[in-house]
Amino acid sequence: MSKKSIEAEQAPVEAVVDTEAAPQEASLVDELTQANFRVEELEQALAEAQAKVDEQKDSVIRAAAEVDNIRRRAAMDVDKARKFALEKFANELLPVLDNMERALAVSDAADEATKAVHEGVELTMRGLLTAVDKFGIKPVDPQGEAFDPELHQAIGMQPSAEFPANTVMLVMQKGYLLNERLLRPAMVMVSQGGPSVDVEA
Repeated sequence: MSKKSIEAEQAPVEAVVDTEAAPQEASLVDELTQANFRVEELEQALAEAQAKVDEQKDSVIRAAAEVDNIRRRAAMDVDKARKFALEKFANELLPVLDNMERALAVSDAADEATKAVHEGVELTMRGLLTAVDKFGIKPVDPQGEAFDPELHQAIGMQPSAEFPANTVMLVMQKGYLLNERLLRPAMVMVSQGGPSVDVEA
C-alpha cells in the first residue's frame, strides 16, 4: 500500500472520531455545568441550614439562661421569705420590749417594795431578748456612736460639750434589726457639738 492510500483511509476515520467527540464534549460540559449548579445549590442550602442551627443554638442558650435566672430568683425569694417571715410578728413584739424597758427605767432595784417586780421584769426581758435573738432580731442601741441615717431617726439636735458633733447623745427608743434588715430605726437625739469659741488674734 502506498503512503497516499493509507492517508486517504485515515482521513475519513478521523472525521468520524471528530464528529462523535463533539457531542460527547458538549454533553460533558452540560453535565459539569449542571453539577456546578447543584453544588452551588447544596452549598447555599448548607449555609441556610448552618444559619438556622446557629439561631436555634442561640435560642437554646438564651432559654437555658432564662431558666437559670428564674431558678436563682425563686431561690432568693424563698430565702427572703424564710428570713423575713417573722417581720410582722417581730414588729408586734417591739412595743412589748419597749414597755419592759420603760418598766425597768421607772422601777428601782434598791427599793424593797419594787425590787421583786424589777427583777421579774428584768429576767422576763432578758429571756425574751434571748428568744428573739435566736430568730435574728437584734437591738440597735447607738448611745455614743456616730449618727447613721440608715439605722437612726433623729428627733432633734442639741449642743453638747460632752459629745462631738453628729454623735448620738440620747436614745429615746431602741431600734431593731431582723437578719440585718432594719425593722425599726432607733429614735435618737444628736449632738451639735460644743459651743464654738471665738479666738481673737
